[in-house]
Amino acid sequence: MAFPKLVSVLEQRLLFIAKLVMTASRLPDSPTLAQSRVEGLEYPLIFFPSLTFPCYSSNFEAVMNVILHTDSKFADQLVKLTAPSSLFDPTIEQQTRAIVESVHERGDEALIELTERFQGAALQPDQLAVSRAELLTASLKADRNLRKALADGAKNVANFARKSLRKNWSMRNSHGARVGEKFDPFTRVGIYIPGGTAPLVSTAIMTIPLAKVAGCKEIVVCTPCNKDGEINPALLFATQTAGATEIYRVGGAQSIAAMAFGTPTIPRVQKIYGPGNAYVVAAKRLLFGYVAMDLLPGPSELLVLADDTANAAFIASDLLAQAEHGSGHERIWLVTPSLKFLKAVQIEMDRQLPGCRRREFIERALARNAWLIQTKDIAQGIELANRLAPEHCEVATRNADKVGEKLLTAGAIFLGNYSPTVLGDYVAGPSHTLPTGGAGVSFSGLSVDQFQRRTSLVEYDRASLKASLSSVRKIAEMEGLDAHGRSAEIRVQPIKAARKAK
Repeated sequence: MAFPKLVSVLEQRLLFIAKLVMTASRLPDSPTLAQSRVEGLEYPLIFFPSLTFPCYSSNFEAVMNVILHTDSKFADQLVKLTAPSSLFDPTIEQQTRAIVESVHERGDEALIELTERFQGAALQPDQLAVSRAELLTASLKADRNLRKALADGAKNVANFARKSLRKNWSMRNSHGARVGEKFDPFTRVGIYIPGGTAPLVSTAIMTIPLAKVAGCKEIVVCTPCNKDGEINPALLFATQTAGATEIYRVGGAQSIAAMAFGTPTIPRVQKIYGPGNAYVVAAKRLLFGYVAMDLLPGPSELLVLADDTANAAFIASDLLAQAEHGSGHERIWLVTPSLKFLKAVQIEMDRQLPGCRRREFIERALARNAWLIQTKDIAQGIELANRLAPEHCEVATRNADKVGEKLLTAGAIFLGNYSPTVLGDYVAGPSHTLPTGGAGVSFSGLSVDQFQRRTSLVEYDRASLKASLSSVRKIAEMEGLDAHGRSAEIRVQPIKAARKAK
């Protein structure tokens, strides 16, 4: 198949006038997109103010967004790319606030009402918790291959967590006093596992084992049910075997509120973890302070930084994989200095897309937020990647490890042609719960230490206190807080003087 041709704007407009029956739409945060049909040929047109880039094929239905560094408005288009994601949508936040307030005020009653509204399931409060019988049934349905796959992933996650577990330590400071830190697990934690269009069993093994390794005694899981009040049995099995101690069939923003405030059925937790859609993330932002939160992991993101040494078929499959989650808010970027490679990836996506079961979800995600970007060079691609702060960043370039060292904001980095993001999603070891929506600039991904409370320890004796006294006295004097200074001085005064001071 020949590569797509670059055709002038004038030629395309004439083609539009002469032959096209076209339905055009304006999609959020995107250039003007049009799906066009010519007799005997179907292809999408991507109209930029100064660039038209048609993706020719015999059966390509996914609209793609293409930006070339030679475009006169290249810089302006990149600014649009770094605009706030759906995680910061004011409409979503307003709707979420109403849900949160309802749960805060009405507890289980609100959970029952919201579960029926959003999941279509009519439940009673005593049906919110998953029963032992349901867990047993789910276990009996789990086949040997599923058990083996989940055990493989959970083992790597747990081993990785043990390596990064923070340990108590102490030292002597300049006064001779003992100072240090101790780390204790949170007693009761809450984990959200999305349900929606796919049972994300991987989220169970990417979150719960961390709590277990940290030593958390009560591990609460909330996940949405279907209209019959059921939870996918594979997800139930994964959740139970990973170490959950309580499971509730409650999803969405209302589950975050329930875990944060507590209800008669779901006692409150100390900290909440896990990914979710834009409403779940909005609830976590709104409730930060009522309870601790891990980070803000929303709809999936992938940025691939590639050069002409990369395999186009590999990269196309990775882009399609991260677009299939189903929320429609996924964000996908291919960044490469090679126009030839960019075109090759387009063709591969065209070839592979018809074989994807979740094609409809993929097409929707690609139309809204998939970008193929040609940069001047790899250095410009690295700069763009650091601005976008993607959840996942694949590096398929020469000297991938050197390029990876310059990526400072990605949630996770996957180096080389044989490290697809799916390995991080399922089995590699590091948790796949990662910051999205640009939050990677300030936040890191989920790790075992987030299931621990840090407490500092300070132990002085009379000699070390005496050694510190001159500094304490001076700082207290400068701040005008004489009682601060006296609380140290009284301990090194002769006993009789100390009694007189009383």
